[in-house]
Amino acid sequence: MSGVAAPRRDARPISVNLFEMACVGHISHGLWVHPDNTRHRFNDLDFWTGEARLLEEGLVDAVFLADVVGAYDTYRGGPETALREAVQIPSNDPLLLVPAMAAVTQHLGFAATFSTTYEPPFAFARRASTLDHLTKGRFGWNVVTSYLPNAARNFGLAQEVEHDTRYAIAEEYLDVLYKLWEGSWDDDAVVQDREQRVYTDPSKVRYVDHVGEHFSVAGPHLVQPSPQRTPVIFQAGSSPAGRAFAARHAEGVFVGGYDLASYRETVADIRRQAAQHGRDPYDVRTYAMAVVIVGRTREEAERKADEFALLSRAEGYLAHAGGGGVDLAAYPPDTSMSDVLAAEAAAGRTSTRQTRFHRTDGTVRDALRDVTRFDRGPFFAVGTPSQVVDAMQEWVAATDLDGFNLRQFLTPGTAEDFVGLVVPELQRRGLYRTRYEESTLRERLFGAGRTRVPASHPAARYRGGAHLGPGAGTVAGALEPLGVRG
Repeated sequence: MSGVAAPRRDARPISVNLFEMACVGHISHGLWVHPDNTRHRFNDLDFWTGEARLLEEGLVDAVFLADVVGAYDTYRGGPETALREAVQIPSNDPLLLVPAMAAVTQHLGFAATFSTTYEPPFAFARRASTLDHLTKGRFGWNVVTSYLPNAARNFGLAQEVEHDTRYAIAEEYLDVLYKLWEGSWDDDAVVQDREQRVYTDPSKVRYVDHVGEHFSVAGPHLVQPSPQRTPVIFQAGSSPAGRAFAARHAEGVFVGGYDLASYRETVADIRRQAAQHGRDPYDVRTYAMAVVIVGRTREEAERKADEFALLSRAEGYLAHAGGGGVDLAAYPPDTSMSDVLAAEAAAGRTSTRQTRFHRTDGTVRDALRDVTRFDRGPFFAVGTPSQVVDAMQEWVAATDLDGFNLRQFLTPGTAEDFVGLVVPELQRRGLYRTRYEESTLRERLFGAGRTRVPASHPAARYRGGAHLGPGAGTVAGALEPLGVRG
């Protein structure tokens, strides 16, 4: 493939995260009614601590916690369908789950989603550093810019912030955070000198004096340096702006595509852009969502897949997608799609090009079945452990991906099946760890001793107080003109 870097040839362990959200219905809509599903217990702390213990038993890299800050209310002009179908509502704050899960584990990592668009950076800097302390360096941040119209209205805006503007805000947001996390405190600022009665040396703590287009933050950071200082930066986005952002900042990126070739090209493009910023291309770990349905026999796995397909709800998927351009559920199931599209075009609501589902033949029933399908896309495997791992090896070889976020159908069933059946087969082939060896999440991704961002990462430019604002200086220095000894 012209212009696409060849995948790296050395054997790499396959990285695995569990894709989660603090809600009933994350992605697999309708499955909450399955008798073996416990998603309705998501408000219970032991739901999350039990899951954390299971994932650590399976030597999983991290639990990847998605989030949104608005309701899906564009389908049929309101949130009723999303509420009825539990489409990411009700949902809770993912950051508050992390300490509980960390308390019952020693190694499991956490990648929690937080948006840069609506809340100011200073408060989040404090939360993230606190979580990095409480987890002993196992915290990662999934940077998102938020896209739901309802989210904008929830924070006082009449409409969504334009896509590329959101990324421009995110750039400055991260700049502020890097200054606070990396530049505000020296490593040895906390001295705990009982004799001299000095807990923190003021000469080693700085204001950051950030004044930019979107934010003005004086500092200093309120939290002493955490194990990783800057948490591991994850990002999800395959748009041109998203790729460029990932190439500059991300240490893990959740990529999209439609076939193996498109994933391979996206991965190569992000790595190529990272190199243009002076970063090692493999300082960006790449992930895709994978559907893995496994059984002791292929027949058992296929029975599970059939159950999931039977319980999947088109209404939930339509609400999640905002309707996809056509309200399919408004038409009788036997209506031909050609008649539907003609009626929609006559009403001025849509055209064939605007439909999400791209079906012009068959009936509405066929189109609704398409909406709920989870066997599309390249990262779908149903079968025995050996068959599933065969597929995973092929995916990595064809795309240069580093790993996968596992889509859940049942909790805890999806994770239990993966841990009990797939992990031993991955280990047998030398594709998966047999024990945790690293202390922090960044070390897990990049190797022992790599607790903090490398010098090539943009956060590192603020180390030691370099490149802060023109009025930046130590707290002690600011006190001297007042005649106060620092």
